[in-house]
Amino acid sequence: MKGQKKSILELILILLVLLTIVRQFFLGSYHNVFLGILTLILFMIPKIIDKTLSVSIPAGLETVILIFIFSAEILGEIDAFYIKIPIWDSILHTTNGFLMAAVGFALIDIFNRSEKFSVRMSPAFVAFTAFCFSMTTGVLWEFFEFSMDWFFGLDMQKDWIVPAISSVKLNPDGANEPVRIVVDSLVVNGQDLNLGGYLDIGIVDTMKDLMVNFVGAVVFSLIGIVYLKNRKTKGLAASLIPQVREAEENSNSEENKE
Repeated sequence: MKGQKKSILELILILLVLLTIVRQFFLGSYHNVFLGILTLILFMIPKIIDKTLSVSIPAGLETVILIFIFSAEILGEIDAFYIKIPIWDSILHTTNGFLMAAVGFALIDIFNRSEKFSVRMSPAFVAFTAFCFSMTTGVLWEFFEFSMDWFFGLDMQKDWIVPAISSVKLNPDGANEPVRIVVDSLVVNGQDLNLGGYLDIGIVDTMKDLMVNFVGAVVFSLIGIVYLKNRKTKGLAASLIPQVREAEENSNSEENKE
């Protein structure tokens, strides 16, 4: 039943992407057409992982992945939800932290259960490693955003309006003590932009993205600990943890014997 619901959702998302591609083509927005085609390719990732790595992606996790891809590429980029909904970027970065923790957790759990490795890690250590994997991925993505902005003049690290700043540099006495300065106006090239604050370029956005990535990683790591301590229990954790197909089949056969 759950797999059927997932298939229906996947079909609906694919149809929406195809409609978007057709619409953007007639609008002459070929860049968005490319994004639509890229979205369809990204939709294939769970199936590619399943076939090439023999890793079974549960319906719950695959649903999250598909919605994440659709939300980032179609809603975020083409429909400009990043601009229309201020928290849209934060929602996606939180989800990304969750998904990357899932990937890290699956990799470590696979190694931990392999007979080739004599060392066995505790559930807490597996979850911590998954958390670190997610945070490292988040940092690397921020490196990518900065590189795109710096070398290609994009604006992936969005600007923020900061109404006040604390600065040692602006201390009139030259002392090593920060002074609080309320920014009433911002002048660029002699023009007062009247933004009501200082224009921060990227720093606040980067730290905000890493913080929400942290939240997503922590949530999944806690779910992972619950799963490892109750591996045979069918629940939320089991629907979000990727499984090695051989291990999954062995587990099912053991349950059938019982």
